[in-house]
Amino acid sequence: MTASGSPLCQIVSDQELVNPLKTVDGAGWLGDDITGAKVLCLAAGGGRQSSLYAAAGAHVTVVDLSPAMLEQDRVAARKRGHQVELIEGSMDDLSMLPVAHFDIVIHPVSTCYLPSITAVYAQVARVIRGGGLYISQHKSPTSLQSSTQPRTSVNGSPRYTIEHAYYRNDPSANPAGNVPISPSDNNPVAARLREPGAVEFLHRWEEMIGGLCRCGFVIEDLSEPLHAKRDAEPGSFADRARYIAPYVRIKARRSKNGGLGRAGLRSEGAGVEFLGGEFLGEDPSSESPTPKLWIPEN
Repeated sequence: MTASGSPLCQIVSDQELVNPLKTVDGAGWLGDDITGAKVLCLAAGGGRQSSLYAAAGAHVTVVDLSPAMLEQDRVAARKRGHQVELIEGSMDDLSMLPVAHFDIVIHPVSTCYLPSITAVYAQVARVIRGGGLYISQHKSPTSLQSSTQPRTSVNGSPRYTIEHAYYRNDPSANPAGNVPISPSDNNPVAARLREPGAVEFLHRWEEMIGGLCRCGFVIEDLSEPLHAKRDAEPGSFADRARYIAPYVRIKARRSKNGGLGRAGLRSEGAGVEFLGGEFLGEDPSSESPTPKLWIPEN
């Protein structure tokens, strides 16, 4: 991705750093202030998120499997004068990190590259403290199932087709029991939706949502980032997004009774609070605006 000049590998701009928290959290899911919060940017190398959260006052750790992506974070931190901890590793093995350490985990689109999403959730549950926020983005199961180009048209409207099975368990083909999605067609929309040459796995809704709950999280909000455009060129990414939402974004809070928590929450209105020196995030009882949280997408 870095060699191809992907937008995900572009170091954060000066304009984006003018109001870094607004850039990453337009919905206000993180409250008004994250100063002093311990933030894990999981599978989020590339020189953008680490700088934005550090500029917002957080203590930032980045875990990414790609040395090239981590180098972008190193360059960005040096340029901006930020202190950022960089760790090369996989999102399904966070054994190098302490238990119940992070207040916030930010996780952009990446779980599709592993056969088991539950394994990732379990690792996040281990390193996040009780009451901490886990904000993740995933590829929609329907989007992964569907054709990248319309296969037919009805009254001038495109028709995309379901081309891959939803239930994909086959232990004989994969130890995790999840058969990968076969490569997409070679076209601009496919290139936007899927990294060329990448092996991807579909995770069912019961795995994505139910898996979070079973790993000790409470889901507080969910959104499908809008990429559709009414006047989009037929067959384009924005046109396909009118029919199939490509991504889903989830806001979840680690249960304080989940076995790893250290602090409780108090319901005194939305916003970030520190009690006993611990970052507590916003009150889960508060209402959230339409989510616009910024997380880089594939």
